[in-house]
Amino acid sequence: MPIKHSSPDIYFKELGKRRDKLPRVERDLNPWAAGCYSSQIRLKQKHRELENAIYSLEKMAATASSQGLMKYPGEEIHEALCDLMTGEFHDILPGSSSEPVEETSLRLFDHRLEIVSRAKARSFFALASGQKKAKDGEIPVLVFNPHPYRVRVIVECEFNLPDFRPREEFIPIEVYKDGKRVVSQLENELCHHPCEWRKWIVFAAVLDPGVMNRFDYRLGTMRIGRPTPSLAPKQGKLRFKTADVDIIVNTKTGLIDRYRTRGVDQVKPGAFEPIVIEDSPDSWEMFERSFRNVTGRFKLMSRKDGTRYSGIRRGTVPSVRVVKEGPVRTVIEAVFSYGDSFVCQQYKLPAKGTEMEVATRVHWNEKDKMVKLSVPTPGRGQNYVGQVAFGVGDLPDNGDESVAQRWTAVVSKDGKNALTCINDGTYSSDFSSDGLRLTLLRSSSYAGHPNEQREFALPLDRYSARMDQGVRLFRFWLNAGTKRERLRSVDREALARNEKPFALSFYPPGGSAKKPKALAVLSDSVLQLTALKQAESGNALIARIFNPTDRPQSATLSLPTLGRKVPVKLGGYEVRTWKIPRSGAAREVNLLER
Repeated sequence: MPIKHSSPDIYFKELGKRRDKLPRVERDLNPWAAGCYSSQIRLKQKHRELENAIYSLEKMAATASSQGLMKYPGEEIHEALCDLMTGEFHDILPGSSSEPVEETSLRLFDHRLEIVSRAKARSFFALASGQKKAKDGEIPVLVFNPHPYRVRVIVECEFNLPDFRPREEFIPIEVYKDGKRVVSQLENELCHHPCEWRKWIVFAAVLDPGVMNRFDYRLGTMRIGRPTPSLAPKQGKLRFKTADVDIIVNTKTGLIDRYRTRGVDQVKPGAFEPIVIEDSPDSWEMFERSFRNVTGRFKLMSRKDGTRYSGIRRGTVPSVRVVKEGPVRTVIEAVFSYGDSFVCQQYKLPAKGTEMEVATRVHWNEKDKMVKLSVPTPGRGQNYVGQVAFGVGDLPDNGDESVAQRWTAVVSKDGKNALTCINDGTYSSDFSSDGLRLTLLRSSSYAGHPNEQREFALPLDRYSARMDQGVRLFRFWLNAGTKRERLRSVDREALARNEKPFALSFYPPGGSAKKPKALAVLSDSVLQLTALKQAESGNALIARIFNPTDRPQSATLSLPTLGRKVPVKLGGYEVRTWKIPRSGAAREVNLLER
């Protein structure tokens, strides 16, 4: 058949004439090169970080600029998006590039993150206008919620005391909002000063939508000595129990033997075990669809080795220990080793609610191997699903490597239970009768391309660099409930964990300025405002709303700064975009704002 050079417009015009005869594909076109879902994890995490920073900046800057508080940083956002797209080149984001490309791309992402962070700071301080001066004895902290609905989060913030005191003196801190006490606790500050000066506080907050939320710290009465955890092991177990969860950490293995939510077991014993999978030098992994050959497991360190790894210079400590405890959360830490590699894993257990965070810090020094976090799940007849672009996709349940966005879920086929797992930059996982396995990282060669006989061109007389050597950090948030409740809630929860509310302790100057209003508020408890920004052309706003459920949803989008309301109706998994001029009626446009 002769080849004729043409154009995309002509091609699709011709294709349209025979569309009724074309096959229809209603599934994901993946997989191929399953290793690319996790290769060079730093690039994937930086991409997610920049992506979220841009979206948060758009919401903050649109809120501030719509009220005349600053100029909308459209040029900076445009340049950031260009750099984000450059990083999506087919050998950069997939992690199949050489080492210099990885370093150059990390520099690209970091440079743009710095520019975006400066614009976010300008937006934040503009939105802080109208705040009153702090009263004597109070230290204010402001938290901006970029989302158009209330968000329940744990806020973490470090700040200075008015003056420093001797290290043995401990000053408690109380948190207030609108004169009412907020549940909080002090944890170890990030710095290590030999005095009582810096403080790291954690508090549970419900943030009002689209506005600056103010909290005030008050100093308590000084006492000698710092509080110590009261939770202690009994018969080789650390048991944490509330009205909502019952969690057991095994002190002999460092793993979770029970994660029970409202009477339902969500994992089997030995959960969150770092396991080692046989891998290859192939950056893409062109021949395999799954990584199932377990060649090793991280084991809990001895007391002596764990103490040395933890950098403790006096005495010894157990390798499973309670490191933080309070009315907000309890944090249990465990340290593991395998070969020349180490893992420090923290379980952050909630004093209220059922969401548990797992933070895994991997010191990785192995070659041609993969690390996964194994979470065996009870029961049979389960489906595996995950977030895809503007939807929820069915993922393989046969152990094949799968790729999803901010969350995945193990769902019982009767719909009575769903275990959801949110991430902040980990895209790859697998699910089978062995349970859920979260893929952390690979250590293949850089741009390692095999021939058809699966042979590699790696030299046999010298050192060959492998990717993802060194320290990598992974964070997951797990929760459970019925399928309907979890799949209605997890999209918003994942958005709040990724586009985090902006918190900062500083003293506002006061003055006569009015407090800025929210730019957008959604009345519905499910719908997402995925974009709120200035239009690419014309003096108008763009509001993009997505329905993450399979059922129709109706809501009202209120725009207090414009004195407007837009009725919203969306079908299952539908996304719609409105262009809202400063004056005149809102009109629907497509994703290109046309």
